[in-house]
Amino acid sequence: MITVEKIKKLADAKIAEGTNFIVDISVKPGNKIIVLLDNDHGISVVDCVEMSRHIEFSLDRESEDFELNVMSPGLTEPFKILRQYQKNIGKYVDITTKENKKISGKLISVDETAILLETKTKEKVEGKKGKQQIINNINLTFNQIKETKIVISF
Repeated sequence: MITVEKIKKLADAKIAEGTNFIVDISVKPGNKIIVLLDNDHGISVVDCVEMSRHIEFSLDRESEDFELNVMSPGLTEPFKILRQYQKNIGKYVDITTKENKKISGKLISVDETAILLETKTKEKVEGKKGKQQIINNINLTFNQIKETKIVISF
């Protein structure tokens, strides 16, 4: 039986050679293996092909058939690991808290337990005409975050 642990061990051996990192590995019924691969500077098709070949040549199709997909997590997928947060410092993200509150802002910093998000709002300020832009920093622990996605802008 092909297990996540077996695929992780194979992938980790290949990862040790470079700067790529594993976001997620899953093995679904019918031995459908999915490996999400990323890099701090963006993942290439070549990186995915090399990982796919490494895993495929390490498994024996004669003893157990499988389907293997190695890909990037994609821009529309939520963050799954700390390194994705670290990779995206300085970029705009949309966060959904566990209370289903939506927060958008710029990811300022990340540590092992929390993130710092810079948000901008327009508010009426006493003594000023019209609404003024107010910058707030919001500290959120990972326990408070349900989902984080990168904001795609053109």
